[in-house]
Amino acid sequence: MQLTDVDLTDPDRFERGTPHEEFALLRREAPVYFHPERDGPGFFAVTKHADVRAVSTAPEVFSSERMGTLRIDPPEAVLQMIRNMMLNMDPPKHRRYRALVNKAFTPRMVEGLRDQVRRTVTRILDDVIERGECDFVEDVAAILPMEIICEMMGVPPEDRRRIYEIGNKMVGFEDPELQPDGKPVDVANADAAVAFGEMFVYATKLRERALREPKDNLATALLNAELDGERLSAEDFQWWFQLLLVAGNETTRTVTSNGMRDLLANPEQLAALRAEPGLVPTAIEEMLRFDPPVHCFRRQTLRDTEIRGVRIPAGSKVMIWYPSANRDEDVFADPQRFDVRRQPNEHLSFGIGEHYCLGANLARLELREIFAGIVARLHDVEHTAPPRRLRSTFINGVKEMRIAFRPGPRVGSAAAA
Repeated sequence: MQLTDVDLTDPDRFERGTPHEEFALLRREAPVYFHPERDGPGFFAVTKHADVRAVSTAPEVFSSERMGTLRIDPPEAVLQMIRNMMLNMDPPKHRRYRALVNKAFTPRMVEGLRDQVRRTVTRILDDVIERGECDFVEDVAAILPMEIICEMMGVPPEDRRRIYEIGNKMVGFEDPELQPDGKPVDVANADAAVAFGEMFVYATKLRERALREPKDNLATALLNAELDGERLSAEDFQWWFQLLLVAGNETTRTVTSNGMRDLLANPEQLAALRAEPGLVPTAIEEMLRFDPPVHCFRRQTLRDTEIRGVRIPAGSKVMIWYPSANRDEDVFADPQRFDVRRQPNEHLSFGIGEHYCLGANLARLELREIFAGIVARLHDVEHTAPPRRLRSTFINGVKEMRIAFRPGPRVGSAAAA
C-alpha cells in the first residue's frame, strides 16, 4: 500500500472495517498528511497520539466553531445553526455552556445512578436470557444508555423508542439504510437541516411539558439555568436536548457493541474476564482504546501553524483520527492486540482538553455494569451471522449483531422488571 492508496473519505471502506492498515502507513510515513477530497478542498490528517492531543488542547489555534466538527464543509445557513451546539463551540462560550450541566455528570452524581443502572441491566438481560439468542445491538447495547439519559431528561417511556430511531438517522447520515428514502444525506446541502427537525419538534414538546410540570431532572435544571444572567431560550434548550440525547446514547451503545464483538474475536480475553471479573474496569478502557466510538473530528486553523514541521496555513481543515491515535506504536505496546489487562491505557476515545466528553463518568458506569452482567450471565456466546457495520466515516458503529448463547433464568423481581 502507498500513500496514494489512502482514502479516509470513503464510507464503504469504513463499513468493511476501520482502515487500520492505512492509519499505520500514515503514522509511519506521513503522520501529518494532506489528504485530497473529491467533495472539498482537502484536509490535514493527524494520526499520531501526541499530535491529536496537541490539536485538541489548543482551541486558540484549532477551532471547533469556525467550520463545525464534521468533515464536509457546511453551507453558511447550516453552519450558523450548528454553532448553537456545544460540540461546535470554542472557549470562552464553550466553557459557559458546559458549566450549565457539568454538575449532573460529576463522579458523585453519577455514582448516585448506580442502583438504577444495575436494575436496568438486570431487566435488559432478563428480557433476552430465556430466548438464547438476540440482536445484541438492539436488544442489549442500545437500551441501557437510552433508558438512563431519557430518564435523566424526563423523556417518558412511551417516547424513548422514537428518540432512539431519530438519533440513528442523525448519526447515520452516510448510511442509506438508516434514511427514509434509502439515500445517504448530503450534509453539504442546506436541506440536510431537515434531519434535525424531528428532534427539535420533540424537544419543544418536552420543554413545554417541563414548564408545566417541573421535576427533579435535567430538563427542569436546564429551564432554570442562567447564561450570562438570562434563562436559556427555547432554541438553546433544543440544542442541549439534541446533544445530550444523541451523544449520551449513540457512543455508549457503540462501545458496548464493539466491545462484545472484540471479546468474541478474542476468546482468550473473554475467558480471562470470566475467570477474573475484577478485570472489567480495565477491559472497558481497552474496549474504548481498541474500537473508539468516533472515528474523527474536525478543527479549522485560526492562524498559520505547523505540526511535525508540516506547515498548515490559516483556514485549513484538520481532521484528528482517534482509532489511529489509540494504536500509536510510540504510546502503546503491541497496539494491535486486544488486551483486557492493559495498563496504563492512555487512549483518547473521550477526547482531551476543552471538549473532553461531558458524559465520560456516566459512560464508564454504564459500560462496567453492562459487561459485569454479560460476563456473569451470558455464556457460550457466538455469532450467528457476521456483524453488520454502519456505513460511516464518522461513527465506528455496528447496526446489527446476531448472537446465540446458553439460555438461562431470569433473576429480576417483578418490580424490577
